[in-house]
Amino acid sequence: MSANTSSPLFVGIDVGTSGIRAIAIDDLQHVCAVVNTELEFPLQEGSAIEQDPQLWWSAICDVLTTLVSKVNPQNIKALCLDGTSGTVLLSNEKGEPLSPALMYNDARAKNYLELMAKHAPIESAVHSATSGLAKLLWLQEQSYAKQTHHFCHQADWLVGKFTGQFGVSDINNSLKSGYDPVTQQWPAWLDNLNVSRDWLPRVTAPGTIVGCIKKNIASQFGLSSQVSVISGTTDSTAAIMATGASQPGEAVTSLGSTLVLKIISEHPIFNKDYGVYSQPFGDHWLVGGSSNSGGAVLRHYFDDQKMQAMESELNIAQSTGLDYYPLLQNGERFPHNDPDWPARLEPRPDDDVVFFQGILEGFTRIEHEAYRLLEKLGAPYPKKIYTAGGGSVNQAWMQMREQQLGVSIVVPENTEAAYGMALLAQQGFEAKDD
Repeated sequence: MSANTSSPLFVGIDVGTSGIRAIAIDDLQHVCAVVNTELEFPLQEGSAIEQDPQLWWSAICDVLTTLVSKVNPQNIKALCLDGTSGTVLLSNEKGEPLSPALMYNDARAKNYLELMAKHAPIESAVHSATSGLAKLLWLQEQSYAKQTHHFCHQADWLVGKFTGQFGVSDINNSLKSGYDPVTQQWPAWLDNLNVSRDWLPRVTAPGTIVGCIKKNIASQFGLSSQVSVISGTTDSTAAIMATGASQPGEAVTSLGSTLVLKIISEHPIFNKDYGVYSQPFGDHWLVGGSSNSGGAVLRHYFDDQKMQAMESELNIAQSTGLDYYPLLQNGERFPHNDPDWPARLEPRPDDDVVFFQGILEGFTRIEHEAYRLLEKLGAPYPKKIYTAGGGSVNQAWMQMREQQLGVSIVVPENTEAAYGMALLAQQGFEAKDD
């Protein structure tokens, strides 16, 4: 992590569900500093899953405090951050939260699915109980709605904390709230749902300069007041940017708290029945979806040390025969868009290694089914899969996946969403001089 001490620096911040990670890179895209901090887990009561947004800001302040102790803060030229797709909140004109943040997997608004189906076109990304639009419809009916000035996605609100501008979003975070990436506007059909249009943010392309950092924030961290704050994206898209995937047929599977699968396609594909949506990705499109299955299931049963110890004991040459669909609760988004999709983690064998392997087999079946579904809908089948997230360190699972999917699984040099955001910070900053 050495760098020229006079080199310009670019900071990426990844806001995950269990922690926040910041990475600083130089102009040659070398990593100069990495800082992590944990987040308290969201509160859950039935299908309602929420978090205090001030926890995010407090954690970001913690990581930046440490980050600027590792580099020359005056060399930082731009920063960019991601957020979890579908995590939203309401705020007043000053950006003060009026509601808790409804998390990406909060499904309390499932009663609005039928209403959205009547008015939203089939190609929209909103047809899920966990979509930003479903949550917006629910939030509009709460008592604090009368004081609302902004409907914020997680990344929007945090950009607002840095710049003072709380009414700005990016295309990728806005998709599940109804934004049309083809026409690049909030569509007219939202009026049929009585959506409060004056709450909706102005939408920019990822990599757009939103503004300069607020002077008091710059002073707090010893930064120049000219630091540019760049419009970001969702955490899953940030991880894809980090891998270097760029050509049609290249795919990225990210195993974080959830399992996210995306493939680069020459044209967009939308299908609400399967939770498939598309988003712009340079001159191409990212097609895919996000499963509720993923690393959160593993961490519910095992810690990292236990999983690492069990990895060498896995017998991937012999299937466990356990037909698991690993979910912590009923409800799936992709490749089955069903709020009542049943979790299957029974029977549980006495041997933890067999149970662990059975869960990994379940992940692999979901991944295979998802890519075959995307192929059926018109996307290319992967010619190469970059793997990101915590699952990329599990060699046994990688071999299991290569056997079932029949393609090469590649661990790129960088898989961190924060690294992807640092690249986007650099791209957005340098674009202003073009």
